[in-house]
Amino acid sequence: MNLTYWCCTTRLPADPLSAAKARGFVTDKLTEHDLPYLLEPVRLIASELATNAILHARTDFMLTLTGLHAKVILAVEDAVEGEVPPTDLPAATQVMALATSGRGLGIVSHLSEEWGVTTDQPGFKTVWASFPKQVA
Repeated sequence: MNLTYWCCTTRLPADPLSAAKARGFVTDKLTEHDLPYLLEPVRLIASELATNAILHARTDFMLTLTGLHAKVILAVEDAVEGEVPPTDLPAATQVMALATSGRGLGIVSHLSEEWGVTTDQPGFKTVWASFPKQVA
């Protein structure tokens, strides 16, 4: 069963303060839906994906948090120019030990159940990550 129980979305500008606003949004919604055990990983990934949207897309972006029966999905959608070739899609990469950036999607991969990138809507890309819910 993969029914949507709730879905919350916010639009944020390509501004450095938006990463903090994304963390606050996640905190509010997960607390509202009694999911405190997901706060730290989802907040961290929301911050990483928001930062990537701010630095790379440089456009407003939509952050969506969806609660399903067995999982929570976090998605960040931003605008892209033209069709995005598969080689230009975000991907986790190996990073040198002293590198000051490039670890974000590795963190996303490590902390989420699964993650991916979709370009279903022309002119937009969505990076998403899912997290298992503790189902009683």
